[in-house]
Amino acid sequence: MGILKRPVVRSCERGFEPEKSHVIVSKMMDSISPLKEPKEYRSWWRAPYVPLLTGGQSGQFSPTVTWLSAFVLVGALLLVTLLSASPVKLERIEAPEQALSLMVSRTMDVREGLKRAPQWEQQLFAWTSGGNQAEQAHAIEWYRELAEVSIDPLVPLQLAILQAEAGHASKALLSAHEWADAEDPLPQFADLVRAAYGEGAAPDRARYISWQAELAELLPSGWFYDRMAERLARRANDTALVSRIQEQAAVRVDRQFMWAHRITLVELGAMVTGTVVGLLLWLTWREAACFVRLHEPGVPPPWPGVIGVAVLLRGGALGVLCTALFLIYAPPDHASFRALAIPLANIPLLFLAYRHLFRPCGMTLREGFGLEIGWTNVGRLLAVVVAVVAAGLWGEWAMDRLSESFDLTSHWTEWFDPDLVWGSPSLAIMSGIEYVIFAPLFEELAFRGILFATLRRKFSFLPAALISAGIFAIAHGYGLIGFLSVLWSGLLWAWLYEKTGSLLPGILAHAINNLLVCLSVMALLRL
Repeated sequence: MGILKRPVVRSCERGFEPEKSHVIVSKMMDSISPLKEPKEYRSWWRAPYVPLLTGGQSGQFSPTVTWLSAFVLVGALLLVTLLSASPVKLERIEAPEQALSLMVSRTMDVREGLKRAPQWEQQLFAWTSGGNQAEQAHAIEWYRELAEVSIDPLVPLQLAILQAEAGHASKALLSAHEWADAEDPLPQFADLVRAAYGEGAAPDRARYISWQAELAELLPSGWFYDRMAERLARRANDTALVSRIQEQAAVRVDRQFMWAHRITLVELGAMVTGTVVGLLLWLTWREAACFVRLHEPGVPPPWPGVIGVAVLLRGGALGVLCTALFLIYAPPDHASFRALAIPLANIPLLFLAYRHLFRPCGMTLREGFGLEIGWTNVGRLLAVVVAVVAAGLWGEWAMDRLSESFDLTSHWTEWFDPDLVWGSPSLAIMSGIEYVIFAPLFEELAFRGILFATLRRKFSFLPAALISAGIFAIAHGYGLIGFLSVLWSGLLWAWLYEKTGSLLPGILAHAINNLLVCLSVMALLRL
Protein backbone atom coordinates (compact mmCIF):
# COMPACT_ATOMS: atom_id res chain seq x y z
CA MET A 1 0.00 0.00 0.00
CA GLY A 2 2.82 2.41 0.73
CA ILE A 3 4.31 1.85 -2.77
CA LEU A 4 0.99 2.72 -4.41
CA LYS A 5 0.63 5.96 -2.42
CA ARG A 6 4.00 7.42 -3.48
CA PRO A 7 3.11 8.10 -7.16
CA VAL A 8 -0.03 9.90 -6.07
CA VAL A 9 1.98 12.22 -3.87
CA ARG A 10 4.52 12.86 -6.59
CA SER A 11 1.85 13.55 -9.22
CA CYS A 12 0.24 16.10 -6.88
CA GLU A 13 3.56 17.75 -6.32
CA ARG A 14 4.02 18.00 -10.12
CA GLY A 15 0.65 19.75 -10.52
CA PHE A 16 -1.55 16.89 -11.78
CA GLU A 17 -4.93 18.66 -11.43
CA PRO A 18 -7.40 15.74 -11.11
CA GLU A 19 -5.46 14.24 -8.25
CA LYS A 20 -5.00 17.62 -6.61
CA SER A 21 -8.71 18.34 -6.87
CA HIS A 22 -9.52 15.00 -5.28
CA VAL A 23 -7.23 15.68 -2.33
CA ILE A 24 -8.65 19.17 -1.79
CA VAL A 25 -12.24 17.88 -1.81
CA SER A 26 -11.30 15.09 0.55
CA LYS A 27 -9.73 17.55 3.00
CA MET A 28 -12.79 19.79 2.81
CA MET A 29 -15.10 16.88 3.55
CA ASP A 30 -12.95 15.86 6.53
CA SER A 31 -13.13 19.37 7.92
CA ILE A 32 -16.89 19.63 7.39
CA SER A 33 -18.00 16.19 8.60
CA PRO A 34 -17.40 16.76 12.34
CA LEU A 35 -19.68 19.78 12.19
CA LYS A 36 -22.53 17.65 10.94
CA GLU A 37 -22.26 15.13 13.76
CA PRO A 38 -24.14 16.31 16.87
CA LYS A 39 -22.08 16.27 20.02
CA GLU A 40 -23.13 13.43 22.32
CA TYR A 41 -24.59 14.67 25.59
CA ARG A 42 -23.69 12.67 28.67
CA SER A 43 -25.71 13.10 31.83
CA TRP A 44 -23.98 12.90 35.20
CA TRP A 45 -26.75 10.71 36.57
CA ARG A 46 -28.25 8.85 33.62
CA ALA A 47 -26.46 5.85 32.15
CA PRO A 48 -25.96 5.68 28.36
CA TYR A 49 -28.06 3.07 26.64
CA VAL A 50 -26.46 -0.34 26.34
CA PRO A 51 -28.15 -2.85 23.99
CA LEU A 52 -29.62 -5.95 25.58
CA LEU A 53 -28.30 -9.37 24.72
CA THR A 54 -30.41 -11.28 22.25
CA GLY A 55 -32.65 -13.85 23.84
CA GLY A 56 -36.19 -13.90 25.16
CA GLN A 57 -36.74 -12.30 28.54
CA SER A 58 -38.76 -14.60 30.71
CA GLY A 59 -42.47 -13.89 30.97
CA GLN A 60 -44.53 -11.14 32.58
CA PHE A 61 -44.73 -10.30 36.26
CA SER A 62 -47.97 -9.62 38.08
CA PRO A 63 -47.98 -5.95 39.20
CA THR A 64 -50.01 -6.85 42.30
CA VAL A 65 -47.46 -9.38 43.55
CA THR A 66 -44.62 -7.00 42.77
CA TRP A 67 -46.24 -4.17 44.73
CA LEU A 68 -46.96 -6.45 47.70
CA SER A 69 -43.32 -7.54 47.63
CA ALA A 70 -42.26 -3.89 47.61
CA PHE A 71 -44.39 -3.17 50.71
CA VAL A 72 -42.89 -6.15 52.55
CA LEU A 73 -39.34 -5.15 51.66
CA VAL A 74 -39.79 -1.46 52.49
CA GLY A 75 -41.50 -2.38 55.74
CA ALA A 76 -38.56 -4.57 56.71
CA LEU A 77 -36.09 -1.77 55.97
CA LEU A 78 -38.18 0.70 57.99
CA LEU A 79 -38.27 -1.74 60.91
CA VAL A 80 -34.48 -2.12 60.81
CA THR A 81 -34.11 1.67 60.69
CA LEU A 82 -36.42 2.17 63.68
CA LEU A 83 -34.58 -0.47 65.69
CA SER A 84 -31.20 1.10 64.89
CA ALA A 85 -32.50 4.55 65.90
CA SER A 86 -34.11 3.24 69.09
CA PRO A 87 -32.53 4.56 72.29
CA VAL A 88 -32.87 1.13 73.90
CA LYS A 89 -29.93 -0.71 72.36
CA LEU A 90 -29.01 -2.81 75.41
CA GLU A 91 -31.72 -5.36 74.66
CA ARG A 92 -29.51 -6.73 71.86
CA ILE A 93 -27.16 -8.23 74.47
CA GLU A 94 -28.31 -10.97 76.84
CA ALA A 95 -26.00 -9.91 79.70
CA PRO A 96 -25.13 -6.24 79.07
CA GLU A 97 -23.54 -5.75 82.51
CA GLN A 98 -20.94 -8.47 82.01
CA ALA A 99 -20.44 -7.52 78.37
CA LEU A 100 -19.78 -3.83 79.03
CA SER A 101 -17.55 -4.61 82.01
CA LEU A 102 -15.44 -6.95 79.90
CA MET A 103 -15.23 -4.51 76.99
CA VAL A 104 -14.25 -1.48 79.07
CA SER A 105 -11.84 -3.46 81.26
CA ARG A 106 -10.02 -4.95 78.26
CA THR A 107 -9.93 -1.62 76.42
CA MET A 108 -8.39 0.09 79.44
CA ASP A 109 -5.91 -2.77 79.80
CA VAL A 110 -4.70 -2.10 76.27
CA ARG A 111 -4.26 1.57 77.16
CA GLU A 112 -2.31 0.64 80.27
CA GLY A 113 -0.10 -1.66 78.22
CA LEU A 114 0.51 1.15 75.74
CA LYS A 115 1.98 3.27 78.53
CA ARG A 116 4.69 0.63 78.97
CA ALA A 117 5.55 0.55 75.24
CA PRO A 118 8.34 2.59 73.57
CA GLN A 119 7.57 6.19 72.68
CA TRP A 120 7.40 5.55 68.93
CA GLU A 121 4.88 2.79 69.50
CA GLN A 122 2.75 5.02 71.70
CA GLN A 123 2.68 7.66 68.97
CA LEU A 124 1.85 5.06 66.33
CA PHE A 125 -1.07 3.66 68.35
CA ALA A 126 -2.31 7.15 69.16
CA TRP A 127 -2.34 7.91 65.43
CA THR A 128 -4.19 4.72 64.51
CA SER A 129 -6.72 4.46 67.34
CA GLY A 130 -7.12 7.92 68.80
CA GLY A 131 -6.75 9.20 72.34
CA ASN A 132 -7.46 7.66 75.71
CA GLN A 133 -9.68 10.51 76.89
CA ALA A 134 -12.25 9.94 74.16
CA GLU A 135 -12.50 6.23 75.00
CA GLN A 136 -12.96 6.99 78.69
CA ALA A 137 -15.65 9.58 77.93
CA HIS A 138 -17.59 7.12 75.78
CA ALA A 139 -17.21 4.36 78.38
CA ILE A 140 -18.65 6.69 81.05
CA GLU A 141 -21.55 7.57 78.77
CA TRP A 142 -22.31 3.89 78.13
CA TYR A 143 -22.16 3.08 81.85
CA ARG A 144 -24.56 5.91 82.62
CA GLU A 145 -26.95 4.50 80.04
CA LEU A 146 -26.65 1.02 81.57
CA ALA A 147 -27.07 2.32 85.13
CA GLU A 148 -30.51 3.70 84.22
CA VAL A 149 -31.92 0.27 83.34
CA SER A 150 -29.78 -2.23 85.24
CA ILE A 151 -30.42 -3.47 88.76
CA ASP A 152 -26.87 -4.83 89.14
CA PRO A 153 -25.26 -2.84 92.02
CA LEU A 154 -21.78 -3.28 90.51
CA VAL A 155 -22.72 -1.02 87.58
CA PRO A 156 -22.78 2.24 89.62
CA LEU A 157 -19.58 1.20 91.41
CA GLN A 158 -17.77 0.62 88.12
CA LEU A 159 -19.14 3.91 86.82
CA ALA A 160 -17.73 5.70 89.86
CA ILE A 161 -14.30 4.09 89.31
CA LEU A 162 -14.37 5.16 85.66
CA GLN A 163 -15.26 8.73 86.59
CA ALA A 164 -12.56 8.97 89.24
CA GLU A 165 -9.85 7.49 86.99
CA ALA A 166 -10.86 9.91 84.22
CA GLY A 167 -10.15 12.84 86.54
CA HIS A 168 -13.71 13.38 87.82
CA ALA A 169 -13.29 12.17 91.38
CA SER A 170 -15.81 14.74 92.64
CA LYS A 171 -18.59 13.05 90.63
CA ALA A 172 -17.65 9.65 92.06
CA LEU A 173 -17.65 11.06 95.61
CA LEU A 174 -21.02 12.73 95.00
CA SER A 175 -22.46 9.37 93.98
CA ALA A 176 -20.94 7.80 97.10
CA HIS A 177 -22.66 10.45 99.22
CA GLU A 178 -26.03 9.52 97.65
CA TRP A 179 -25.44 5.82 98.31
CA ALA A 180 -25.00 6.29 102.05
CA ASP A 181 -28.77 6.04 102.71
CA ALA A 182 -29.54 3.52 99.95
CA GLU A 183 -30.09 -0.22 100.24
CA ASP A 184 -27.20 -2.65 100.64
CA PRO A 185 -24.64 -3.06 99.20
CA LEU A 186 -24.49 0.59 98.05
CA PRO A 187 -23.46 1.96 101.50
CA GLN A 188 -20.56 -0.51 101.42
CA PHE A 189 -19.61 0.77 97.95
CA ALA A 190 -19.79 4.33 99.24
CA ASP A 191 -17.19 3.53 101.92
CA LEU A 192 -14.89 2.01 99.29
CA VAL A 193 -15.16 5.01 96.95
CA ARG A 194 -14.53 7.52 99.75
CA ALA A 195 -11.60 5.48 101.03
CA ALA A 196 -10.00 5.22 97.58
CA TYR A 197 -10.66 8.68 96.16
CA GLY A 198 -11.47 10.88 99.16
CA GLU A 199 -9.16 13.64 100.35
CA GLY A 200 -9.74 13.48 104.09
CA ALA A 201 -7.55 11.90 106.72
CA ALA A 202 -6.79 8.25 106.01
CA PRO A 203 -8.16 5.68 108.48
CA ASP A 204 -5.89 3.19 110.19
CA ARG A 205 -4.06 0.44 108.28
CA ALA A 206 -6.34 -2.34 109.59
CA ARG A 207 -9.37 -0.65 108.05
CA TYR A 208 -7.67 -0.52 104.65
CA ILE A 209 -6.81 -4.20 104.89
CA SER A 210 -10.49 -4.89 105.52
CA TRP A 211 -11.50 -2.81 102.51
CA GLN A 212 -9.03 -4.67 100.33
CA ALA A 213 -10.64 -7.97 101.32
CA GLU A 214 -14.13 -6.63 100.62
CA LEU A 215 -13.05 -5.34 97.23
CA ALA A 216 -11.54 -8.71 96.25
CA GLU A 217 -14.90 -10.36 96.95
CA LEU A 218 -16.95 -7.73 95.12
CA LEU A 219 -15.10 -7.10 91.86
CA PRO A 220 -13.72 -9.72 89.46
CA SER A 221 -10.09 -9.58 88.46
CA GLY A 222 -9.49 -6.89 85.86
CA TRP A 223 -8.96 -3.21 85.31
CA PHE A 224 -11.70 -2.02 87.71
CA TYR A 225 -10.35 -4.09 90.58
CA ASP A 226 -6.72 -3.10 89.91
CA ARG A 227 -7.49 0.62 89.84
CA MET A 228 -9.39 0.71 93.11
CA ALA A 229 -7.12 -1.78 94.89
CA GLU A 230 -4.04 0.26 93.95
CA ARG A 231 -5.73 3.46 95.13
CA LEU A 232 -6.56 1.89 98.48
CA ALA A 233 -3.00 0.62 98.86
CA ARG A 234 -1.56 4.05 98.09
CA ARG A 235 -3.87 5.71 100.59
CA ALA A 236 -2.62 3.23 103.19
CA ASN A 237 1.04 3.91 102.18
CA ASP A 238 1.48 0.17 101.56
CA THR A 239 4.20 0.28 98.87
CA ALA A 240 4.69 -3.49 98.93
CA LEU A 241 1.02 -4.08 98.11
CA VAL A 242 1.12 -1.42 95.39
CA SER A 243 4.06 -3.18 93.73
CA ARG A 244 2.37 -6.57 94.00
CA ILE A 245 -0.86 -5.27 92.42
CA GLN A 246 1.08 -3.64 89.59
CA GLU A 247 3.12 -6.78 88.90
CA GLN A 248 0.03 -8.98 88.75
CA ALA A 249 -1.75 -6.51 86.49
CA ALA A 250 1.29 -6.18 84.21
CA VAL A 251 1.10 -9.85 83.19
CA ARG A 252 -2.50 -9.51 82.03
CA VAL A 253 -1.99 -6.05 80.53
CA ASP A 254 1.05 -7.08 78.50
CA ARG A 255 -0.72 -10.14 77.12
CA GLN A 256 -3.73 -8.05 76.15
CA PHE A 257 -1.57 -5.37 74.56
CA MET A 258 0.39 -7.98 72.61
CA TRP A 259 -2.74 -9.17 70.78
CA ALA A 260 -3.90 -5.62 70.08
CA HIS A 261 -0.40 -4.80 68.86
CA ARG A 262 -0.42 -7.68 66.39
CA ILE A 263 -3.82 -6.80 64.94
CA THR A 264 -2.78 -3.17 64.56
CA LEU A 265 0.41 -4.16 62.73
CA VAL A 266 -1.59 -6.37 60.35
CA GLU A 267 -3.92 -3.48 59.53
CA LEU A 268 -1.01 -1.06 59.09
CA GLY A 269 0.74 -3.54 56.80
CA ALA A 270 -2.42 -3.85 54.70
CA MET A 271 -2.76 -0.05 54.55
CA VAL A 272 0.86 0.50 53.45
CA THR A 273 0.89 -2.31 50.89
CA GLY A 274 -2.46 -1.39 49.42
CA THR A 275 -1.57 2.30 49.30
CA VAL A 276 1.59 1.60 47.31
CA VAL A 277 -0.32 -0.63 44.89
CA GLY A 278 -3.09 1.94 44.57
CA LEU A 279 -0.63 4.74 43.81
CA LEU A 280 1.04 2.64 41.12
CA LEU A 281 -2.34 1.95 39.52
CA TRP A 282 -3.26 5.62 39.72
CA LEU A 283 0.02 6.80 38.14
CA THR A 284 -0.47 4.37 35.24
CA TRP A 285 -4.23 4.71 35.00
CA ARG A 286 -4.57 4.27 31.22
CA GLU A 287 -2.79 0.94 31.41
CA ALA A 288 -4.44 0.16 34.76
CA ALA A 289 -7.91 0.55 33.27
CA CYS A 290 -7.18 -2.48 31.10
CA PHE A 291 -5.14 -4.11 33.85
CA VAL A 292 -8.01 -4.25 36.35
CA ARG A 293 -10.63 -5.46 33.84
CA LEU A 294 -11.13 -9.12 34.67
CA HIS A 295 -14.44 -10.11 33.06
CA GLU A 296 -17.07 -9.12 30.51
CA PRO A 297 -19.81 -7.91 30.24
CA GLY A 298 -19.88 -6.56 33.81
CA VAL A 299 -22.17 -3.55 34.22
CA PRO A 300 -24.57 -2.38 32.88
CA PRO A 301 -26.02 -5.90 32.83
CA PRO A 302 -27.57 -7.59 29.81
CA TRP A 303 -31.09 -7.80 31.28
CA PRO A 304 -33.82 -5.09 31.21
CA GLY A 305 -34.01 -2.87 34.27
CA VAL A 306 -37.76 -3.41 34.74
CA ILE A 307 -37.33 -7.17 35.06
CA GLY A 308 -34.34 -6.67 37.37
CA VAL A 309 -36.42 -4.48 39.72
CA ALA A 310 -39.25 -7.05 39.79
CA VAL A 311 -36.78 -9.82 40.63
CA LEU A 312 -35.18 -7.71 43.38
CA LEU A 313 -38.49 -6.87 45.03
CA ARG A 314 -39.86 -10.40 44.89
CA GLY A 315 -36.62 -12.09 45.90
CA GLY A 316 -36.00 -9.58 48.69
CA ALA A 317 -39.50 -10.02 50.10
CA LEU A 318 -39.17 -13.82 50.05
CA GLY A 319 -35.80 -13.45 51.80
CA VAL A 320 -37.38 -11.32 54.54
CA LEU A 321 -40.13 -13.90 55.09
CA CYS A 322 -37.58 -16.76 55.20
CA THR A 323 -35.49 -14.83 57.74
CA ALA A 324 -38.55 -14.14 59.91
CA LEU A 325 -39.56 -17.81 59.91
CA PHE A 326 -36.00 -18.81 60.67
CA LEU A 327 -35.78 -16.45 63.68
CA ILE A 328 -39.09 -17.77 65.01
CA TYR A 329 -38.54 -21.52 64.68
CA ALA A 330 -34.77 -22.09 64.57
CA PRO A 331 -33.02 -22.96 67.86
CA PRO A 332 -31.08 -19.80 68.84
CA ASP A 333 -28.05 -21.66 70.22
CA HIS A 334 -27.67 -24.22 67.44
CA ALA A 335 -24.50 -23.39 65.51
CA SER A 336 -25.47 -25.29 62.35
CA PHE A 337 -28.79 -23.47 62.02
CA ARG A 338 -27.07 -20.13 62.62
CA ALA A 339 -24.73 -20.81 59.71
CA LEU A 340 -27.67 -21.43 57.35
CA ALA A 341 -29.43 -18.13 58.08
CA ILE A 342 -27.75 -15.98 55.42
CA PRO A 343 -27.84 -18.59 52.60
CA LEU A 344 -31.53 -19.37 53.20
CA ALA A 345 -32.41 -15.67 53.13
CA ASN A 346 -30.69 -15.16 49.76
CA ILE A 347 -31.59 -18.36 47.89
CA PRO A 348 -35.00 -17.03 46.68
CA LEU A 349 -33.38 -13.95 45.14
CA LEU A 350 -30.64 -15.94 43.44
CA PHE A 351 -33.14 -18.49 42.09
CA LEU A 352 -35.33 -15.76 40.59
CA ALA A 353 -32.28 -13.98 39.21
CA TYR A 354 -31.07 -17.12 37.47
CA ARG A 355 -34.50 -17.94 36.04
CA HIS A 356 -35.52 -14.47 34.86
CA LEU A 357 -32.24 -12.60 34.34
CA PHE A 358 -29.33 -14.90 33.53
CA ARG A 359 -30.84 -17.94 31.85
CA PRO A 360 -32.76 -15.93 29.20
CA CYS A 361 -29.40 -14.32 28.26
CA GLY A 362 -27.70 -17.70 27.99
CA MET A 363 -25.54 -17.26 31.09
CA THR A 364 -24.97 -19.20 34.27
CA LEU A 365 -24.71 -17.44 37.64
CA ARG A 366 -20.92 -17.82 37.58
CA GLU A 367 -20.69 -16.26 34.14
CA GLY A 368 -23.18 -13.51 34.91
CA PHE A 369 -21.47 -12.47 38.14
CA GLY A 370 -17.98 -12.80 36.67
CA LEU A 371 -16.81 -15.43 39.13
CA GLU A 372 -14.66 -17.20 36.53
CA ILE A 373 -11.56 -15.14 35.79
CA GLY A 374 -8.86 -17.77 35.19
CA TRP A 375 -5.59 -18.41 37.00
CA THR A 376 -3.68 -16.00 34.76
CA ASN A 377 -5.61 -13.10 36.29
CA VAL A 378 -4.92 -13.97 39.94
CA GLY A 379 -2.11 -11.41 40.22
CA ARG A 380 -4.30 -8.61 38.91
CA LEU A 381 -7.13 -9.76 41.17
CA LEU A 382 -4.95 -9.58 44.28
CA ALA A 383 -3.58 -6.18 43.29
CA VAL A 384 -6.99 -4.49 43.06
CA VAL A 385 -8.23 -6.25 46.21
CA VAL A 386 -5.25 -5.07 48.28
CA ALA A 387 -5.65 -1.51 46.98
CA VAL A 388 -9.36 -1.39 47.84
CA VAL A 389 -8.82 -2.95 51.29
CA ALA A 390 -6.32 -0.16 51.99
CA ALA A 391 -8.83 2.44 50.77
CA GLY A 392 -11.39 0.97 53.16
CA LEU A 393 -8.99 1.16 56.10
CA TRP A 394 -8.07 4.74 55.24
CA GLY A 395 -11.75 5.60 55.15
CA GLU A 396 -12.27 4.02 58.56
CA TRP A 397 -9.32 5.96 59.94
CA ALA A 398 -10.66 9.26 58.57
CA MET A 399 -14.13 8.58 59.99
CA ASP A 400 -12.65 7.77 63.40
CA ARG A 401 -10.77 11.08 63.46
CA LEU A 402 -13.85 13.04 62.35
CA SER A 403 -16.08 11.27 64.87
CA GLU A 404 -13.63 12.20 67.64
CA SER A 405 -13.81 15.84 66.55
CA PHE A 406 -17.61 15.79 66.80
CA ASP A 407 -17.64 13.54 69.91
CA LEU A 408 -19.44 10.71 68.10
CA THR A 409 -18.93 6.97 68.26
CA SER A 410 -20.60 3.70 67.37
CA HIS A 411 -22.63 2.20 70.19
CA TRP A 412 -20.75 -0.68 71.76
CA THR A 413 -23.63 -3.11 71.22
CA GLU A 414 -23.23 -2.77 67.43
CA TRP A 415 -19.91 -4.61 67.35
CA PHE A 416 -20.08 -6.75 70.49
CA ASP A 417 -20.84 -10.30 69.34
CA PRO A 418 -21.60 -12.75 72.17
CA ASP A 419 -20.91 -15.78 69.98
CA LEU A 420 -17.41 -14.59 69.11
CA VAL A 421 -16.70 -13.54 72.71
CA TRP A 422 -18.42 -16.12 74.92
CA GLY A 423 -19.60 -18.82 72.56
CA SER A 424 -18.26 -22.36 72.53
CA PRO A 425 -15.45 -23.06 70.06
CA SER A 426 -17.91 -24.59 67.57
CA LEU A 427 -20.27 -21.62 67.83
CA ALA A 428 -17.40 -19.14 67.48
CA ILE A 429 -16.14 -20.98 64.37
CA MET A 430 -19.59 -21.01 62.79
CA SER A 431 -19.99 -17.31 63.55
CA GLY A 432 -16.65 -16.69 61.86
CA ILE A 433 -17.78 -18.65 58.81
CA GLU A 434 -20.99 -16.64 58.74
CA TYR A 435 -19.13 -13.31 58.84
CA VAL A 436 -16.11 -14.13 56.67
CA ILE A 437 -17.60 -16.48 54.03
CA PHE A 438 -21.39 -16.40 53.84
CA ALA A 439 -21.97 -12.68 54.43
CA PRO A 440 -19.40 -11.46 51.84
CA LEU A 441 -20.53 -14.00 49.24
CA PHE A 442 -24.29 -13.56 49.43
CA GLU A 443 -24.30 -9.84 50.22
CA GLU A 444 -22.11 -9.08 47.22
CA LEU A 445 -24.27 -11.26 44.96
CA ALA A 446 -27.41 -9.46 46.12
CA PHE A 447 -26.36 -5.84 46.66
CA ARG A 448 -23.70 -5.43 43.99
CA GLY A 449 -24.38 -8.26 41.55
CA ILE A 450 -28.13 -7.65 41.23
CA LEU A 451 -29.13 -4.37 42.94
CA PHE A 452 -26.22 -2.18 41.79
CA ALA A 453 -26.12 -3.84 38.37
CA THR A 454 -29.85 -3.28 37.81
CA LEU A 455 -29.56 0.37 38.83
CA ARG A 456 -26.78 0.80 36.28
CA ARG A 457 -29.28 0.20 33.47
CA LYS A 458 -30.86 3.54 34.44
CA PHE A 459 -28.22 5.52 36.32
CA SER A 460 -24.54 6.34 35.91
CA PHE A 461 -22.04 4.92 38.38
CA LEU A 462 -22.25 7.41 41.26
CA PRO A 463 -26.06 7.51 41.72
CA ALA A 464 -26.31 3.74 41.31
CA ALA A 465 -23.47 3.13 43.79
CA LEU A 466 -24.91 5.58 46.35
CA ILE A 467 -28.42 4.09 46.19
CA SER A 468 -27.23 0.48 46.43
CA ALA A 469 -24.67 1.25 49.15
CA GLY A 470 -27.28 3.26 51.10
CA ILE A 471 -29.75 0.35 51.09
CA PHE A 472 -26.87 -1.96 52.00
CA ALA A 473 -25.98 0.25 54.98
CA ILE A 474 -29.59 0.56 56.17
CA ALA A 475 -30.03 -3.22 56.08
CA HIS A 476 -27.22 -3.60 58.63
CA GLY A 477 -29.15 -1.65 61.26
CA TYR A 478 -26.26 0.42 62.65
CA GLY A 479 -26.18 3.96 63.98
CA LEU A 480 -24.79 6.98 62.16
CA ILE A 481 -21.09 6.06 62.36
CA GLY A 482 -21.78 2.44 61.47
CA PHE A 483 -24.02 3.54 58.62
CA LEU A 484 -21.30 5.76 57.15
CA SER A 485 -18.71 3.01 57.53
CA VAL A 486 -20.85 0.44 55.68
CA LEU A 487 -21.80 3.05 53.08
CA TRP A 488 -18.13 3.72 52.33
CA SER A 489 -17.43 0.01 52.00
CA GLY A 490 -20.42 -0.43 49.71
CA LEU A 491 -19.19 2.36 47.43
CA LEU A 492 -15.73 0.80 47.19
CA TRP A 493 -17.08 -2.65 46.37
CA ALA A 494 -19.46 -1.21 43.76
CA TRP A 495 -16.45 0.56 42.18
CA LEU A 496 -14.64 -2.77 42.10
CA TYR A 497 -17.51 -4.40 40.23
CA GLU A 498 -17.74 -1.45 37.86
CA LYS A 499 -14.07 -1.49 36.92
CA THR A 500 -13.29 -5.21 36.99
CA GLY A 501 -16.57 -6.60 35.67
CA SER A 502 -16.35 -9.33 38.31
CA LEU A 503 -17.86 -9.72 41.78
CA LEU A 504 -14.89 -11.80 42.94
CA PRO A 505 -12.70 -8.82 43.96
CA GLY A 506 -15.54 -7.32 45.99
CA ILE A 507 -16.25 -10.65 47.68
CA LEU A 508 -12.59 -11.01 48.68
CA ALA A 509 -12.30 -7.40 49.88
CA HIS A 510 -15.54 -7.81 51.86
CA ALA A 511 -14.24 -11.05 53.40
CA ILE A 512 -10.92 -9.45 54.41
CA ASN A 513 -12.75 -6.52 55.98
CA ASN A 514 -14.98 -8.82 58.03
CA LEU A 515 -12.03 -11.01 58.97
CA LEU A 516 -10.12 -8.03 60.39
CA VAL A 517 -13.17 -7.01 62.41
CA CYS A 518 -13.66 -10.54 63.79
CA LEU A 519 -9.97 -10.84 64.70
CA SER A 520 -10.07 -7.47 66.46
CA VAL A 521 -13.12 -8.44 68.53
CA MET A 522 -11.71 -11.84 69.47
CA ALA A 523 -8.23 -10.48 70.24
CA LEU A 524 -9.69 -7.84 72.53
CA LEU A 525 -12.49 -9.74 74.26
CA ARG A 526 -11.95 -13.50 73.91
CA LEU A 527 -8.23 -14.34 74.01
